[in-house]
Amino acid sequence: MAFSRALASSLVLVFLLFSFSDARDHLVGGKSAVWKIPSSDSESLNKWAEATRFQVGDSLVWKLDPQKDWVLQVTKEDYVTCNLTSPIAEYKEENAKVKLNRSGPYYFISGAKGHCEKGQKMVVVVMSPRRGYISPALSPTENEAPAVAPSSNASGLKAGMMVMLGSLFGMILF
Repeated sequence: MAFSRALASSLVLVFLLFSFSDARDHLVGGKSAVWKIPSSDSESLNKWAEATRFQVGDSLVWKLDPQKDWVLQVTKEDYVTCNLTSPIAEYKEENAKVKLNRSGPYYFISGAKGHCEKGQKMVVVVMSPRRGYISPALSPTENEAPAVAPSSNASGLKAGMMVMLGSLFGMILF
């Protein structure tokens, strides 16, 4: 019985490790040729970004015509004001790829003069690996989960963890 429980716990742990490390490439907008001035609010890339779950390790991929337009990663302030002069990064490749290596918001605007002011911009929010989605409107203290009181049987919990880790170690070796 104890072995079955330890094996099940180990399998859950292995599943969680693999599910968090499954990085994906996201084609911006879900299709090619969408990095353009939107003709309406329904074409805004922010609608697509809000409906997509991004995780640390994922990448954004733009299909661009570098002769006509490119992507700038900018600060929140530069996103709001459409400031092209001091980007964090600039992407001018035909298949521009941006790795999302931290949780929180990323801000992107068009590098072509006047396009950002016409709505060609996007905010992507990357989920935190520990707490799920982080809303840019919430401060970290507002988004914290409540603390869990320690159990009175801490030695049982410690023993269970040791069995689970031992089983996992055994599975890795064999």
